Amino acid sequence: MPIYRPSRRDILKTAAMAPALALPAPALAAFGAPAGEQASHFRFTLGAAAVTIVSDGHFVIPADTLGAAADPAEVQTFLKRHFLHSTESYRHTNHLYVEIGDAKILVDVGSGTRFFDTAGRLMDNLDTAGIDPDDITHVVITHAHPDHILALRDDFDEPILGDAEWFIGADEYAYWMQDDLVNKVDPAEQTFVLAATNSLAAEGQEWTMVKDGDEIVPGVSVVASPGHTDGHLSLLVESDGNSLLAVGDAITNAYMDFAHPDWGITRDYDVARAGETRKRLLDMAATDGISLLGYHFPFPGVGHVMREGGAYRFVPALWRWE
Repeated sequence: MPIYRPSRRDILKTAAMAPALALPAPALAAFGAPAGEQASHFRFTLGAAAVTIVSDGHFVIPADTLGAAADPAEVQTFLKRHFLHSTESYRHTNHLYVEIGDAKILVDVGSGTRFFDTAGRLMDNLDTAGIDPDDITHVVITHAHPDHILALRDDFDEPILGDAEWFIGADEYAYWMQDDLVNKVDPAEQTFVLAATNSLAAEGQEWTMVKDGDEIVPGVSVVASPGHTDGHLSLLVESDGNSLLAVGDAITNAYMDFAHPDWGITRDYDVARAGETRKRLLDMAATDGISLLGYHFPFPGVGHVMREGGAYRFVPALWRWE
């Protein structure tokens, strides 16, 4: 089947220009990697589970995609106060890889060469981390947006991770695969529909459908987290009294989504429902002491949730070199 490659222009053609009255950008500290290198992975243990966060790279989208349910002036004030860029949203892409029992589980597969040229690093970074893709036994897809699923096939349209069992939410699959969806959505959404359907229906691709609470393997279960997409899933890893919740795009901004969970982003399928989901996940993590992994949080994207007034704050985990 032909490889679908939406251009950057296609993906972003609905993004408006930044507000003309945006506040002037604060003096922002821009940190570059030594000798142009990027961090590839971050490894830690969670009880008896071995966890590695593997980067697929990064990409930049307009900052006016943030705060879909908020006054743009309030969003700009928030960005300025938090030393965030007024017109650009810089997004890391943090994949969860967990070894638990005999299972080796990867969450999402990234975008490969089909999205931004600054992303698509997952396979190389798995190699750098000493992880053989052929050993992966399970792949869980949080949702079918391009940066999470487009690398399902390589540049020769061959399957990657062909020996793994693949999982996706039943509601997620049903939404994207409904008859003639591409002609039911706004023209600006059509590239996302084509990207999803081309991946989900790829020749020879087999899916195991899951729903809220289903186990992938003992100690690893899915948590329904709809709103960003209709059937978005998060993944909960539990071992020896320790827990980690990989939230995919249910929570995308490590600052705004915690302080204002109801603001959302323009890419949320249902902004109000996404806000309700964010509050539920944040409350669960804060109440039960569950660590959090955000796909688009600053690398490596792992930390804790604390309550602050009527909202929340993300507390990044301390990176240790021992």
